[in-house]
Amino acid sequence: MQVLTAQELHNLAMNIVGEKLTQMGYEFQAINSQLKRHPQFVLFKKGEPTIFVLVKATSNLQNPNAEYDTIWMETFKNHALKNNAKVWFAGVGIANAESVESPVFKDQPYYVAFEDFVKIIE
Repeated sequence: MQVLTAQELHNLAMNIVGEKLTQMGYEFQAINSQLKRHPQFVLFKKGEPTIFVLVKATSNLQNPNAEYDTIWMETFKNHALKNNAKVWFAGVGIANAESVESPVFKDQPYYVAFEDFVKIIE
């Protein structure tokens, strides 16, 4: 069995978040799936300000939204404010369904923990 790479886990998390954003009626102005390049999504919805969405895959199923770097986030918030944009964070917990201690394998079942967005700048 092949273990998913960090980039593959990131892409999986982005797909999960992207589906939720589509259900919420947002259009994608830009998408960046490169690991550690932010934001992952730039959103548009008529009558609303631009929204930058940061996505992070984590093995933390209990609290996936606790995984962002608060010091780095301050720098990103300044960038968003200069662009009159909101900032949302989406922590997505992904873990092996047979054993959360094991890595996630390609084409094998996995758990997902993603409830909602942390609205950093609203």
